[in-house]
Amino acid sequence: MSYTDKLETQAEVTEGDFTYRLVTEKAEYSENEPIKIYAELEYTGDKGEIEIFHAASPFSFPMVETTRNYEIEYAMDMPLLSKTLVKGEPLRGEYVGSGGYSSEDQNEYQDFMKQIMNKEFPAGHYVVNGIADFDIRVSEGTESKEKYQLEAQVGFSVIN
Repeated sequence: MSYTDKLETQAEVTEGDFTYRLVTEKAEYSENEPIKIYAELEYTGDKGEIEIFHAASPFSFPMVETTRNYEIEYAMDMPLLSKTLVKGEPLRGEYVGSGGYSSEDQNEYQDFMKQIMNKEFPAGHYVVNGIADFDIRVSEGTESKEKYQLEAQVGFSVIN
């Protein structure tokens, strides 16, 4: 799919016993309006609950601003944490900001990223390449793990 295609504000992907949802609450935001994006991970398997292992969060929200073709990275601490998912009760994570730049980047890119990092999205079209990244233990008492990386895309525009 090309970035110019109209993206939905909600996407859902199922892999194995897990369903991942990515949502932006609106297709269009005005400049300086808070951007509301969240992800959910739901366990749908046979057990009552399952333990997952992940970095600071199982969710990440990297983006591309397609008008300028700027990538907005989503950095995260990488501890190994675990969380128990109860069947039918989605785990939710909200977008809390992202972005970064170096002194070698062009000034206009730095200015753009400073706004993003301040949660002030400039006018443009944004594609969120959401990811749920986690492992599960294959069987109790073993170190053997099965890796999951579920990906979905949603899009929104910011207008002035």
